[in-house]
This record gives sequence, C-alpha cells and structure tokens, in this order.
Amino acid sequence: MYQVSIVILNWNGIKDTLECLSSIRKLRSTNYKLQVIVVDNGSTDNSRTLLRKEKKITLLENKKNLGYAGGNNVGIRYAVENGADFILLLNNDTTVSESFLNKFLDAAESHKEGGVFSPKIYFAKGYEYHKEDYHPNELGKVIWYAGGIIDWKNVLGSNYGVDDVDVGQYHVIRKIDFATGACVFLRREVIETIGYLNERYFLYLEDVDYSIRARQAGWKILFVPDSHIWHKVSQSSGIGGALNDYYITRNRLLFGLTYAPIRSKIALLRESIKLLLAGRPWQKKGVIDFYKQSFGKGSFSQ
Repeated sequence: MYQVSIVILNWNGIKDTLECLSSIRKLRSTNYKLQVIVVDNGSTDNSRTLLRKEKKITLLENKKNLGYAGGNNVGIRYAVENGADFILLLNNDTTVSESFLNKFLDAAESHKEGGVFSPKIYFAKGYEYHKEDYHPNELGKVIWYAGGIIDWKNVLGSNYGVDDVDVGQYHVIRKIDFATGACVFLRREVIETIGYLNERYFLYLEDVDYSIRARQAGWKILFVPDSHIWHKVSQSSGIGGALNDYYITRNRLLFGLTYAPIRSKIALLRESIKLLLAGRPWQKKGVIDFYKQSFGKGSFSQ
C-alpha cells in the first residue's frame, strides 16, 4: 500500500485551509495510506491556534514566511523522511473531489514514465473571471487549468482551457509543459533525483522551474483529467498589484535566462532595460534585484 503525503501551506488563510481540510476528510482512500501535513508559514493571525486543534494532521510551524518554495520544502522534507511514496502539494484555497487521489495513483501506475502530475482544475463557484457570462448550472464546471504550456518566445506560462466550460473536451491523459503549483503530485523518486523546489524564486515560477528540471532528468509531466479540484483563484496574492509586479518580473528574468532560447534571453534583457526606465515601481525593483542577484524574498516589503 502506498503512502501519500499531502502538503498544504497556510499563511494567514485559516478559513480557506479549514475548508480544504474538510474536503480532504471526504476522500475515498481504499488503496493508500494518507498523511496530511499542514505547514504554517509564519502566520500572524489566529491560524496556528486553530490548526493546533485539528485532528489527524501533522502541523509544522515556520517562524517566518519562507514563501511558496521554502514553505513547501519544509513539508516535502518531512514527508520524504517519514516514508512517503508520493507527495502532493496542494494550495490551501482549493477543495478536492473524493476520488482525486485515486485517479492520480491510477495514472502513476499506468504511466511509469510520469513523475509529475496535475489534475483538471475548475474555478470554485463565484471565483470565475467572467462569472456573469455563464449559466448558473455551469458554475463549478468552468476550467482554470487543463495543463500548462510555455510560450518560449515570450517566456510566459499559461493554462490550457481557461474559461472553458467542461463538456469533456479535455479528457485524455497527456504530456504537458508544466504542472501547476496549485496541485502537483510527485513521485518520491523525482525528489530523490532532482531535489526540492528552488527557493530563489520564493513565489511564482518555481513550479514551472521544477517541471523543467524533472523533464531534463527524463521524467514526463502529465495532465490527469479524471482528477478534479476547485480553486479559489488568486486568493493568496490577488491579481495584479505590487507583489505580482515584483516577483513575476524578477523571477521571469531568472527563469528565462536559465532555460530560454538565446533569442528570448536577448529579448528579456532588452525588456528589463525598458522596465527600468518606464516600468511600475515594483517592476523596477524586481529588475534591480535580479541584477543584484537578490533572490528569495528579496526586497519586497508589502
């Protein structure tokens, strides 16, 4: 019987985390042993007090916010040290279907070449980008992610299927460019081969970086359409704003200049100069910190 460890990162998001845990309790676990690890990432609200009262979880408490990469690495290390065969990283602002883990395990059994897996992710009801455009019966069936693709020319990652109502058009297990960090299912062997999330990113693009490293090591990244979750999109950081400007600007330079083709690298360097001259304040700081090699949390202070 496999041991599966779910790692959930909490940072001042206790309401979402408790809802996520509630959905996990409804899982049908017939062919695996489940361990649920909640990593509190230096919360300053009442998260820790409430999480300490939760039963059937392992709570790991970080003294400060280590970002998505650093916080999840704490949970991954604990899972590996305690015998996990598979590790699932799951955003706290998600809820899951009762069979989503079984579907991942089925895919892992039938696709031994797959090392990193992601599910079909729907917008949680009411969190759709254009919810007024849908019939009420379609809410909860609107796709946010049906696999990730990288546009190497522009060094941008995007999701297949965004805003599509699911009518079965994304129904085949297939190779994808990257697995989204909102929900990523990992073989233990992948971690043993390529290590942990790159903490230089802190937040954003560490999931794409990890997928690229896994592919370079010979693993396939697979989309598993029969595994379903729902995502309260952008609850932790919001869409746009200073945080996005800073980390996406800095980390896109880090990612692109590590992996992109030479023409794209040149274009990124030119773009960084334009941002220094005419970008928004936190875009400028992101560029400066990239050239200063100030990674991790960097200089972001909001």
